[in-house]
Formats: sequence, structure tokens, C-alpha cells
Amino acid sequence: MNLALGRIAEFISAAGGFDRESEATGYSIDSRSIHPGDLFFAVRGENLDGHHYVDAALQAGAVAAVVGRHRMGGFAAQDRLLIVDEMDALPALQKLGTAVRRKWGKKLIGVTGSAGKTSTKDAIAHLLSRKYSVLKSQGNLNNHFGMPLQLLKLQPQHDVAVIEMGMSHAGEISALAELAKPDCGVVTCVGTAHLESFASVAEIARAKFELIQKVAAGGTAVLNCDDEYVSQFGRDFHGKVIFFGSRPGADVSAQNIEDTPEGSRFDLVYQQLRQPTGLRLLGRHNILNALAATATAVAYGISLPECAAALGELTPGDKRGERFTLAGATIINDCYNSNPTALKTMVDALAKLPAQRHIVVAGEMLELGPTGEKLHRQAGQHIAGRADRLIGVRGLALPMVEAAMAHGLSATFAETPEEAGEIIAKELRAGDAVLFKASRGVKLERALEIVKQRLG
Repeated sequence: MNLALGRIAEFISAAGGFDRESEATGYSIDSRSIHPGDLFFAVRGENLDGHHYVDAALQAGAVAAVVGRHRMGGFAAQDRLLIVDEMDALPALQKLGTAVRRKWGKKLIGVTGSAGKTSTKDAIAHLLSRKYSVLKSQGNLNNHFGMPLQLLKLQPQHDVAVIEMGMSHAGEISALAELAKPDCGVVTCVGTAHLESFASVAEIARAKFELIQKVAAGGTAVLNCDDEYVSQFGRDFHGKVIFFGSRPGADVSAQNIEDTPEGSRFDLVYQQLRQPTGLRLLGRHNILNALAATATAVAYGISLPECAAALGELTPGDKRGERFTLAGATIINDCYNSNPTALKTMVDALAKLPAQRHIVVAGEMLELGPTGEKLHRQAGQHIAGRADRLIGVRGLALPMVEAAMAHGLSATFAETPEEAGEIIAKELRAGDAVLFKASRGVKLERALEIVKQRLG
């Protein structure tokens, strides 16, 4: 939202000799991506302090910068500083995001879950766009830095916002929801992602439940009735609950499911209504994501036929199940992220594709804590029953490979993505189907780049 610097200063309690009439037309915490007119926030991360990049941001065209009072003396352009009392500009960024959300004042949907939240967020936004002007958060900018930046993108013409909320510790979703003030909360599932920060999956569930606790009175909760934890989140909820899934009690479900080379076909069912639809996304997990999107869309007045038509238009996001052909083989690029649940569902989807061989290139899954080795071994056993070849990449992928080999699968461990790429490039044959999947920190897309270089 475009705002005069004077108005911004009121929202964040900032002082300084800046031009109060100058207008911020964008907002950034990264001096490398400044656009002319952006307001730069000098936030402090784990490894970097934004105060070191204020001059660079101003030289790149930032209208001004928000800085802590303790650092204001070190900058050349003193007349372009909004000075706050905090050591860090992050609280100011969050205050401004909250103020813009309040000023905008329309419906906001929060989406969380251990898996599928980005795909579900994208699907919800697509379905709602049949009737509304929709703002959706970009990529997975879903933490205490990214989400306020998304709120600042709200414009008067937007009718509804769909905002992703992630977490790695208890209390984070509650804090994000306090900023965003959701009218609707969508929870996809509860799984083992981020177990390194929690004692149990039940604790993860309590952290995800924070979103539903923060939904505005009289709002809507959209919940996965197939998930043993999420299905309980509607108890004592102070608004409307819509369940999606396959179990009895689901308000929105998929029936007569048929797997296809492109994805799936099924009957989309809502209450007594039924509409055939197709999905060009691999895996049964994507059907659940589509049901979550439909359940949200019908709550906002989108008809079932409109939902079915919109679902048929969905395509995979960047590194989220993208599919293409290389040297006569089918390649599935799902390198964006991974956890045990997501890996198993994509392996199942791979196994259903017609192919001479099914090959899994799986990097280690991060943030699993003390359970990491056990979960990787379980994944290896699962892969052994569904694939013809496994390349495990980095760290804890070694016990995954060991477990797969113990169950009779041809499996190899690679120390780096580049090494895995060289292995696949030598072995790949026409008619193969290959899944690339790993946690973001593994950077498994580098293996795919090697394969493309060798065979493209």
C-alpha cells in the first residue's frame, strides 16, 4: 500500500528530518532488490544486520530507510532516515504491516500445515479469483520477516487476502496471526516437519492450532478431517467449521478418484452437489489440497462448478512437482522442500506413472531432530517397496539408502547434489521416471542442473 512517510512515521513512532510528503511505493528488507520508491527496513537476521546496507539501499533508489536510533549517526543521507527507538527495524516493519492490514480492513485467510500449505494457498487464491481481486503471499514468505512484507502489499482494490503462515517453534503462528487478524483459518495437516524444535507431533499440532485460536469471532475454520489432530481443531470453535477429506463428516470430498498420467480425475462433492473435475497435479496429497481450496472457496460464495473448473486450471509451482521430459525420461522436479509425509506421497505418485523404471533422487530431510535417522530409515523402506532405484543425497540420506538396500533395492549414496547429478546423467534411460525431492537446504536442483547439462 502506498503511504506518505509522515503517515508511516505515525504508525511506527519514528522520528527524523525526512520529507513527510514523500511516498513509499514498496517495502524491502533486502538492499539487493530495492526498487525506486521502496522504503528499506534495516532488520537484523541471524547472520546479517540491515544497518550495514542502508547506504546501498538509498543509493539504489530507496525513498528512505528505517533505522535504529543507536545506529543513525553512521549514514550519509540523514534526511532520508526514519529513526525508531528499537535496536532493530523488525518491530517497526511488523507494526506497519499490522497498521496496513487494519487500514485495509477486508477479509483475510490464513493457511498453515506441516505440508501442502503453499500449494493450498495458491489453489485458494486461484479459486477465489473467479469472483474477487485476491492478494496472495508470494512463495513461502511466511515468517516474522516475510509475512509483514506481504501485508504491506495490500491495496484498496483487493477484496480478499490469502496469507501463508509457517513456524518452527511454538508461539510463532500465534504471533503472525496477531499481526494478520485472519477471518478464516485453513489447516492442511500435522506431520513430523520441525520435530527438532518439538518433543512430539502432538506439540506440533498445538502450535498449528494457534491459527484457529486466533481466527476472528464468527470466522471460519477449514479443517482436514482425515488428520487425527486437525480433525479435532473445530471443538468449541466460535464460528463456522468446514471439513474436507475422505472420512465421514467431510463437507467437501473427492469421490470416484481415478489416477491419470497428468494427475487425477474425481467427482468433487459438496453437501448434496457433485461436479466432475480433473487435476493436473501429481499425487493424492494434491487432491486434499484441492479439497481444502474448494472448502474455503465455497465459504466465500464460489459455486461448485466454478471450483471444479478452476481446479482443472491449476499447474505445479516452481520446484513443486514440475514435470518435463529429458532424453526420453519423465522428470519430476519437487526440490523445493521435503519432509517424511511429503516424500512418501510423492514416491507413491511416482510409482503410479507408467515407466520402465521408477527412480527416486532423495536428499536428506532437515529439522527432524533426534528422530531424523529413524524417519529416514522408514522413508528408505517405503521407497524400496515402490521404486526401482534410489540415489540418496547428503547427510541423513545415508540411513535412508541403507534401509532401502536392506529391503532389496538398488541404492547409492551421494555426498553432494552434483555427485548425484553425475550418477543420474550416466544411468538415465528413455522410459524412466525420476523424482527429485529434498529439503530446501540440500539444493537438490543442482543435481538436476547437472543432468540437464549432460543430456540436454
